[in-house]
Amino acid sequence: MLWLFTDSSRGGNPLTAAAGLPRGLCGVVFRHDDTPDRAGLGRALARICRARRLVLVVAGDVRLAQALGAGMHLRAGRFAGPQAANLRRRRPISSSAHTIKDIKRARIAGADAIFLSPAFPTASHPGAPALGPARWAALAGKYMVRGQFLLALGGVTGHTAGALPRLCGGVGAIGALGG
Repeated sequence: MLWLFTDSSRGGNPLTAAAGLPRGLCGVVFRHDDTPDRAGLGRALARICRARRLVLVVAGDVRLAQALGAGMHLRAGRFAGPQAANLRRRRPISSSAHTIKDIKRARIAGADAIFLSPAFPTASHPGAPALGPARWAALAGKYMVRGQFLLALGGVTGHTAGALPRLCGGVGAIGALGG
């Protein structure tokens, strides 16, 4: 599965990018934390996602996720706010993970999809060591749980995605899908 991660500084127009995703085959992680009218942008994005049958998850804001009828994206496996328990039972949950501890926290939180990052060198984390395909595969193989998907994030392009192992459940991208 292909996931668009919105980013107010790197990703371009999230509405254009989401509208260009293949119908019914993708998801969108709505971040844009610093956007003045985040709720308005979220509503417009949710309309596109519904029309195109895209999964939508909201990062860091349970109330906005509920208002949009979206799932929740956890940062490092952490829920944001006490309303999260209500959301868990009804909507998809995704999470980022940069460490083994993050993977474990996301698993305990019941994340359906965990984005293990950075798979490759990325502009989001300049100078940070990338996992690379072999280490990504080793971590994924060790921590994969039935019913949860591990996906690659960070430096994923059409070229680098081909180097990922078969057990990779999908990829997330920012710049490569920017609108």
